[in-house]
Amino acid sequence: MTTIPSRLATLARTSSSVAESRKRAILLYRDWYRSAPEIVEVYALNVPPAYVRHAIRQRFERIRNVTDPRAIDVLLLKMRQDYQETMNCWKTADHVMGILLEPQDRPQRTFLQKFYEGRDEEAVIPGASGI
Repeated sequence: MTTIPSRLATLARTSSSVAESRKRAILLYRDWYRSAPEIVEVYALNVPPAYVRHAIRQRFERIRNVTDPRAIDVLLLKMRQDYQETMNCWKTADHVMGILLEPQDRPQRTFLQKFYEGRDEEAVIPGASGI
């Protein structure tokens, strides 16, 4: 498949109501759902399309309870952008497996668990922070 940057491009729109946001979310979900076999084929993933569809469903279920129309618009914009990047092959198979299919919820760890691992992420200061 050739990469045509504008193939899946859409204008950034704002929803006037929650019902309109819901309709746009359902259309985006359908786009993702229908493209699962193509994602598996293009990226040569070792998982069935049903697994990709399940992961897509989980991503949408995680943000289901958002009610602010502006927040929904931002989430839809980001997910549409992610869809476009995935379908235009602008990602590698590792991106797809890591970002789309792996669960993004990290379990909370106690201080002792972090101590036994030898690190404490909250206490680490990034090198480019200027502090």
